Amino acid sequence: MIEKMEMQGTHIPDKILQSRNKRISEEHLLQEVKEIFEKEQAKEDLILKKLKEGAEADSNLFKFDLLETSKIYHLTDIEKICIDYRLRFLNSNYFKAELPFEAISKIKHLEKIHETKLEGFKIMAPAKLFKLENADDPLLFAPIGNQYYYLIHSWGKDLHPFRKLMMWPFKQLENFMVLLLAISLILTTLIPQGMFSQKATTAEFIMIFFFMFKWVAGLALFFGFKKGKNFSEAIWRSKFYNA
Repeated sequence: MIEKMEMQGTHIPDKILQSRNKRISEEHLLQEVKEIFEKEQAKEDLILKKLKEGAEADSNLFKFDLLETSKIYHLTDIEKICIDYRLRFLNSNYFKAELPFEAISKIKHLEKIHETKLEGFKIMAPAKLFKLENADDPLLFAPIGNQYYYLIHSWGKDLHPFRKLMMWPFKQLENFMVLLLAISLILTTLIPQGMFSQKATTAEFIMIFFFMFKWVAGLALFFGFKKGKNFSEAIWRSKFYNA
């Protein structure tokens, strides 16, 4: 009995391997791939160098049609958020935390599609990230021109949901005065009635409140000057960590 012969199927991976081996040897193939990797590594090293050097630049040659509207911000928009959340907006060389590989990749992608070399990078982040290695939602920008910036990448964990509320007293002097008045009022109400006289009066309460406010304000000014602190609207572009 003659056994039925089965036709062997065509295995495409084998065919493409045979075709490749006819075209180029493995040694030449590996050399070409190595050169590609070296070129890409050189691009990444150059980008990282520019980020660490933080050279000043007012604009970059972006292609208008390729820009995403949701990533374009004016300096006034950035300033408002920095003041509200007590953040800094500084040259990338002041940023001391590690930059993620995704940020480098996005810069490479933008340089490729816009056919340009980006520079003048800025980072928005809490002050501690410009001194300590941490991760609290930094944002990487590149200037477009005329005080407009393009958001390249954001990373890290989100800011605390109550950060804006917690930083409200430090936005400006008026806000801080409201906080001091509120603290003084609370402390004044905690003083037992009749502590200084047999009968509590409105005049006595006001006088105690006045002295309490002087005490609280004095402590706040002492520690504020000692630490060299300032209000958010004055330090959002400050290069000094303890401002």
